[in-house]
Amino acid sequence: MTTVQASEPPPATRPLVAPWYRWWVVAMLWFVCFFNYADRQSIYSVFPKLKEEFGFDKVQLGLIGLAFMWVYAGGAPFAGFICDHFRRKDLILGGCLFWSFVTVTTGWCQKLWHFVTVRALEGFGETFYFPASMSLVSDYHDRRTRSRALSFHQSSVYIGTILGSWLGAWFAEHLGWRVGFYFFGGMGAALALVLYRFLREPVRGEAEAASGELATHGVALGEKLSVGETLRIIFRTPTVPLLMLAFLAANFVATIFLTWTPTFLVEKFHFKLTSAGLSGSVFIHLASACSVPLAGWLADRFAQRMVGGRMLVQALGLFAGATFVFLVGQTASTTLLLFAMTVFGFCKGFYDSGIFASLFDSIEPRARGTAAGIMNTVGWGGGALGPLFVGLASKYGGKPTEVENMSDAIAFGGVIYLIGAALIGFAIFSFRKSSLGRQTA
Repeated sequence: MTTVQASEPPPATRPLVAPWYRWWVVAMLWFVCFFNYADRQSIYSVFPKLKEEFGFDKVQLGLIGLAFMWVYAGGAPFAGFICDHFRRKDLILGGCLFWSFVTVTTGWCQKLWHFVTVRALEGFGETFYFPASMSLVSDYHDRRTRSRALSFHQSSVYIGTILGSWLGAWFAEHLGWRVGFYFFGGMGAALALVLYRFLREPVRGEAEAASGELATHGVALGEKLSVGETLRIIFRTPTVPLLMLAFLAANFVATIFLTWTPTFLVEKFHFKLTSAGLSGSVFIHLASACSVPLAGWLADRFAQRMVGGRMLVQALGLFAGATFVFLVGQTASTTLLLFAMTVFGFCKGFYDSGIFASLFDSIEPRARGTAAGIMNTVGWGGGALGPLFVGLASKYGGKPTEVENMSDAIAFGGVIYLIGAALIGFAIFSFRKSSLGRQTA
């Protein structure tokens, strides 16, 4: 097997673009990811309008959220494997065109099965994005800058969530709930068409080849992996499965907040719809957007100084955030609520900064798309139970009112966060053990 030499990368692996372009790639994908999240989030802010117009109860609304998440999760391994074998640029921008069209069709829905169907199709379109985009960015950024690059990209998740929620609610109150879907879908499609000219496909493993990392591990650049070889790379140590289970725990809590926070603020704290759509996202996700660059910088520094440094940053975020998740559910004070949401969001950014960067520390470039896809399947497939859990707990819980039951269900997310922190702790131990084994082999 031919390996890449650290001293002189072969011509195919040398950067084909100016050095600044690797950050321009992150900036372009930032806007694609913005619409990815704005499109998926806008429906949650109009749940009260759907309940009012169509009479949907909380379980039915939970099913609408579930349809997106389970299809998104179920298609992710297939999407990941496809992105390891085909041009990621086409999957990213083609997917953006598809999910943007589906977003537009959401405005045409009239019945429950219509909403369930379009949300499922939205999940299918968006499932290709993260495996392809995370793999592509990792071929422009090696271990020295990967956390910072992926953290900057991650900030678009929060801004998309904030504006998707707020604008969706604003359109619903002033122009009708359907208008927001026409707006976000049309803008996303236009962006995808423009970026087809500027986004370039890198050579797989280009960043590691240039820095000599591939030679260290004896990896043959450009060779495709079979399904069996890919799975062996992903699951050869307990580290990756543990990170995936931690992602499930973190996403269980995240999907609860994405889905139910606007409704929670309207029903418990009597916010107006537009204010709930903004407050339900801005305090959490703006804090995350502020903390994630700091966490990415710390993760890159820690990764160079200690084995498992990126994961340590993530574990600290979950551990510290657990208390504030509990407070969000249990407080009756609006001031304390907003404070707890803000600190929870800050801690969430520390975990989110390393979701894929930590994963890719254990995965070589040719298997990263599939690994990211399986990660999304575990995280979103299990995490999708969060909104349904809150819907069922609200309707059938033991407290006198649905609002009290919802409060307890949200507070339970603090326990889930602690479980996630423990899982990452075990992953750090496994990663250090496997790294030591490679050094002594």
